[in-house]
Amino acid sequence: MQELKDTIDKSRLPRHIAVIMDGNGRWAKEKGQDRLYGHFHGVQSVRDVVEGSAELGLEYLTLYAFSTENWDRPENEVTGLMELLVDTIRKEVPTLNKNNIRLHVIGDIAMMPEYARTELQEALDETSKNTGLNLIMALSYSSRWELVNAMKRVAEDVKAGKVEPEQVNPALFQQYLATSAFPDPELMIRTSGEYRISNFLLYQLAYAELYFTDTCWPDFRKENLYQAILDFQKRERRFGKTSEQLQQSANSI
Repeated sequence: MQELKDTIDKSRLPRHIAVIMDGNGRWAKEKGQDRLYGHFHGVQSVRDVVEGSAELGLEYLTLYAFSTENWDRPENEVTGLMELLVDTIRKEVPTLNKNNIRLHVIGDIAMMPEYARTELQEALDETSKNTGLNLIMALSYSSRWELVNAMKRVAEDVKAGKVEPEQVNPALFQQYLATSAFPDPELMIRTSGEYRISNFLLYQLAYAELYFTDTCWPDFRKENLYQAILDFQKRERRFGKTSEQLQQSANSI
């Protein structure tokens, strides 16, 4: 694993990696267990990937932990997930502080149980002064919720005379998003062999590189993260330009 890590070009790391942590239920089913068994074992993957990201010096890591659609899952699974979330956060805060990791949350937190919101707020407060990796948990989140919410806020400000319609552009609109404090992800990773974005950061992933792996989340470890980053570093990111234009820009520097 160290050899793999050493092949990563530290000067060309993505600033922000976003991860869809998929496959917990399928992984558990293959082992004859219920879905919560998979979620429980997925916690170790979170620890490993967060640790690996911090060791590399990544600036931002967003983990899609719970979508607004997940509220429609069986009640026992939702309850179990909330309890697992609270228990994990309570246990991990000392480790986050030890590793200088700051926790952030995006999503419709009002939908979560009060005890979960309280635990989250305490964790946010306790890690707020950390200056290393920014760990962003997407909880009760969906991109359509975020975009509709942003549009409502823009409309309210236009109606109140705070913003003129002609002022609305991508830079201004981004200020109304849940991710306004963070740069857009440059790399999106999805585990478990599914090839879709699933209502995750639709606006922010416009120019992200997408990486899909058949590995289910409970089996995902640092070496899998390193492989995704190495794949990212092999790609040419053109942002609508041609390869020749990129070369000319590089030569002019």
